[in-house]
Amino acid sequence: MGYSLNRPMVLEEPGTLPDGAGGYTTAWTALGTLWTELRAGAGSERRGLIAPEGRMLFRVYLRAAPQGSPQRPRPDQRLRDGARLFTILAVSEADPAGAFLICHAREEVPA
Repeated sequence: MGYSLNRPMVLEEPGTLPDGAGGYTTAWTALGTLWTELRAGAGSERRGLIAPEGRMLFRVYLRAAPQGSPQRPRPDQRLRDGARLFTILAVSEADPAGAFLICHAREEVPA
């Protein structure tokens, strides 16, 4: 199976910054652009505070990078596609040779 890695996504890592009131705020730092293929996965609905909320999972395919490489996504990171944000839930190999990875991700809808 081939992959169409024609969608650039920015890999981002969280960090903390003082908020000036004794606490911290999360700041995201771009680590670089990865060429990906985005595929929709399973969707679900759950009860929200006001109305039902939809949740959509995605599979993001990309070239593999060695463990420990800054270009290898991790579950504490996210991918950005313009204004769209995808929180990485898990990372696995996509093929037996380990040439490609799958990032299992959830799209975040900003409030």
